[in-house]
Order: sequence, then structure tokens, then C-alpha cells
Amino acid sequence: MAHRLSAADRCDRCGARAYIRARLHSGGELYFCAHHGRQHLPRLAHQAAEIHDETDRLADTSGDIAER
Repeated sequence: MAHRLSAADRCDRCGARAYIRARLHSGGELYFCAHHGRQHLPRLAHQAAEIHDETDRLADTSGDIAER
């Protein structure tokens, strides 16, 4: 998963901006905001082939605010 998550990527649970993307072994992808990602990551760890987590961007103050 090379591309960085953008503001267009939305949480599949609530529609908020996604900071976590999980690629499932079955081939699908799930997107989660930080809140729902923390809630579902323990179960996803067994079903996901790869988990891309950008929640560290929430605390990063060096980037462009307009990008968030």
C-alpha cells in the first residue's frame, strides 16, 4: 500500500476521515478513523494481510493543515 491516505478516504463505520486502511486476505479493503480503528484493530489483525496506520499524523503539527 504505497499511497498515503487523503481527506477523500472515509471511515467505513462512521464516515469520518480515515487514518487506517486494512487490506483483507479475501482481497477487500476497510477504512477506519482513528477511533474505530482502535476499536477494530485487534480483530482485524487476524483477518488482514496488511494494515496501514497513519494515526500518527493526528499528532503531527509540522504538515500542512489544509491537507488534513
